[in-house]
Amino acid sequence: MTMFRIGEAAELLGVSVDTVRRWVDAGRLAAGRDEHGHRVIDGVDLAGFARAQAGDPGAGSEDSSARNRLRGIVTAVVRDTVMAQVDIQAGPFRIVSLMSREAVDELDLQVGSVAVAVIKSTTVVVERSAPAVAHRTRAGA
Repeated sequence: MTMFRIGEAAELLGVSVDTVRRWVDAGRLAAGRDEHGHRVIDGVDLAGFARAQAGDPGAGSEDSSARNRLRGIVTAVVRDTVMAQVDIQAGPFRIVSLMSREAVDELDLQVGSVAVAVIKSTTVVVERSAPAVAHRTRAGA
């Protein structure tokens, strides 16, 4: 099983270390102690907590089959005569969208605007990425 330290959990959840500590202290997120006395969170528990924090993946539009919605702030808008590039920072993630200039103008997208990137793709590549200092133990070990 994979165990995460408080700092790793905070990075994965996109919140501060103090926020995760408060959640653990309040009993909202279960944590144990590793062999060095550091607080650690089981990966399965962390995944369930993250999913619960995210809420309903379909929230926001009942008329859409897209389920990947990332709310963020517009950090750049580059327009030409026909097309535009919009950069959105959603937590630690930068999303770049190319769209018509007309759409950008109709949505009144400007640097500092709040926007939701709705992502639907027929191909999504998923790579396994181990945390920098993830603690792995085997059951019974």
